[in-house]
Amino acid sequence: MKRFVFFIVIMVIGIPVFAQREVPGHTFASGSWRFAGPRLYQNDEKARLAKVNFRVPQSGIMLYGFNVRYEGGAEDGHGGFGLHIFVDNALNRASWGAGKSWLLWLNYDKKPLSKDIPAGLSAQIYRSISNSRMELIDSIPLTEYERFLTQENLASPVTFRIIANGDTGEIRVYDPTDPDNKTYFFFFIDKKDLPLKGSFVALRTNGIKLSFALEE
Repeated sequence: MKRFVFFIVIMVIGIPVFAQREVPGHTFASGSWRFAGPRLYQNDEKARLAKVNFRVPQSGIMLYGFNVRYEGGAEDGHGGFGLHIFVDNALNRASWGAGKSWLLWLNYDKKPLSKDIPAGLSAQIYRSISNSRMELIDSIPLTEYERFLTQENLASPVTFRIIANGDTGEIRVYDPTDPDNKTYFFFFIDKKDLPLKGSFVALRTNGIKLSFALEE
């Protein structure tokens, strides 16, 4: 039977040492979350800081694999979602940051309020310093991928694969449009922040309805 498993496997030196077979301990901190079969839904398109915290120990090389399906809410030209990884301590209510952690964010905004965020589709990485403070580390325009935002494509789950090395600070986000997983974007975390360790991962959305599931 299928079960929602957001974090497929933890790997150290390429060897799988942990596989999450049940739903990790979790708390719906803000937004409107529910499980339906194998999928986890966030159903409040007005929630700007929707968040669910999962208790997952993290260190060394981490592999995160999941799929995402659009369920509505971006008709106003804005919506986004992302992962806080290597979270030291989870806050079980709405918050801008997530303790000490790193946020990988995918954003769509026709008219962003910040000049540092490109219009249209883009990706960001933030350093979360506390629950109320984050720093934008990098921002990448993804306008060339907007051609994939068709009604047909949005109706199907999109697979994401992320590898984060807590020892070296390298984070690879694989191109979901590349079925061979050969193309990826990468970021390097400042050495002063290494090694990265955490006890939680926080999944969050902003102004959009989405569903998530294990990618088999």
